[in-house]
Amino acid sequence: MNLTRFEPWSVVDLLQRDLNRLAAARGLATDNENPVADWAPAVDIIEEKDRFVLRADVPGVDPADIDLSMDAGVLTVSGERKSEVQTENEGFRRVERVSGRFYRRFNLPETADADGISARSSNGILEVTIPKLPEVQARRITVQAA
Repeated sequence: MNLTRFEPWSVVDLLQRDLNRLAAARGLATDNENPVADWAPAVDIIEEKDRFVLRADVPGVDPADIDLSMDAGVLTVSGERKSEVQTENEGFRRVERVSGRFYRRFNLPETADADGISARSSNGILEVTIPKLPEVQARRITVQAA
C-alpha cells in the first residue's frame, strides 16, 4: 500500500501562479510595485558580526541578467533565466526546470550600510554582501564645575 501526501495549499499555490502568468500574458498586471514572477530563487540569509550575507540559488542565470537594487531600505533582486530551445521527438518529454522572470524583495534593518553592498555570482549562486554600519557607542560627557 502506497501512502500519498495531499497538500491542498500546494494546489492553490499552483493555481495562483497560473492565474498570475495568464494575467501577465494578457497585460493585466501593470503594477510595478508587485510584478508577476515566474519563479522565485531559494535564499539563505546569514547574519555575521559585521555583515549580512544573502545567497540565492540562480542556476543557469547569466550574471548580466540579474538586477540588484536598493531603495528605501528594501533590497530587490530580479532577473531572468532564458528558456532553452527544445525540440520534441517521438515519445514523452518532461520539463521541470522553470524559466522566465524571478523577483524577490527583502527589507533590510537600519544597521545595513546601503552604500557598501556588493554582489558576485559563481556556480549558480548569487552572493550579496551587505555590510553593517559601525555601532554608535554612547559617549560619556563629563560635567565640569564652573
